[in-house]
Amino acid sequence: MKLVFLGTRGYVDVRTRRHHNHSALEVRYRGRRVLIDCGEDWLGRLERLRPHAVVLTHSHPDHAFGLRNGAPGPVYATRDTWRSLERFPIADRHRIDLRRPRPIESLIFEAFGVEHSVRAPAVGYRITAGSVVIFYAPDLVYIREPAMALRNAKLYIGDGATLTRPLIRRRGKHLIGHTPVRTQLSWCQRAGVPRMIITHCGTQIVERDGSQLRSEIRRMGQERGVQAEIAFDGLEVQLRSR
Repeated sequence: MKLVFLGTRGYVDVRTRRHHNHSALEVRYRGRRVLIDCGEDWLGRLERLRPHAVVLTHSHPDHAFGLRNGAPGPVYATRDTWRSLERFPIADRHRIDLRRPRPIESLIFEAFGVEHSVRAPAVGYRITAGSVVIFYAPDLVYIREPAMALRNAKLYIGDGATLTRPLIRRRGKHLIGHTPVRTQLSWCQRAGVPRMIITHCGTQIVERDGSQLRSEIRRMGQERGVQAEIAFDGLEVQLRSR
């Protein structure tokens, strides 16, 4: 399994060379390429990327509005996401149901509900390629079934909107927003996940991303026994099956 971080910027105005495009992850396996999320920065660029499939975590503009003019191939999303995107001219639509593993281009995707937004309910994906398991959740307050989602995962790719302070508010019974990187590292520690890569970077990371911040992140991870790093646009990560 090869991961290519095509974009790593969250829904913030500031952008840099390292964090220029909205978060988008391309997963490559056995000659097939699946793009996870396609925000408005990617509008008009799918024809060049030509992924074999697109999978969406939720319908916020920085995750789905690159599909506003349609898609050249199949798109997979939950029922809640499709309801929000019903006017998008996407011809080849496929539904993903929570906790039902779905084969997509030689990979297995399993959607787990995450708390993040009331208007645009989000999921994280447990992705399996051979013996390698990763979990991808670029926008969240918490995972609803963390033990099952992170079980035997080799890598957790999480939300970089904030480093240490929660960006969370309550709306009725729901929490909306983003949990800090520090808390997500603690999830990895409890679940025995050895590595975390931070994407969907907020202003704190985008404006500060330099050697000092990267050392701070590594130290934060080492305190919890987790290898931690910040993704950047163009980062490639190879994960090998046993």
